[in-house]
Amino acid sequence: MAHHKAALKSIRQDKKRRARNRYFKSTMRTYIKRVRNAIKEGKIEDAEKLLPKTYSIIDKCVVKKVIHKNAGARYKSRIVALVNKAKNKPVEE
Repeated sequence: MAHHKAALKSIRQDKKRRARNRYFKSTMRTYIKRVRNAIKEGKIEDAEKLLPKTYSIIDKCVVKKVIHKNAGARYKSRIVALVNKAKNKPVEE
């Protein structure tokens, strides 16, 4: 256990930051899963409606330094590629 005041404060700060980071990362993953599930179920319109909110959450994670900016760009790129691929896919009869 820490004995110095600064170390105790650091522990308190780390606890708060960890909770905040977990919340944002979890929310980001949830929205990415929602878009993927919508595509999987064939609900491309729903996936497109979720994209702006998903982008927003990913950007918030980048600004708050929960994830690296390149990781955020990669997530956004992959998710929009999935939506575009699903949109351009020919309808099976």
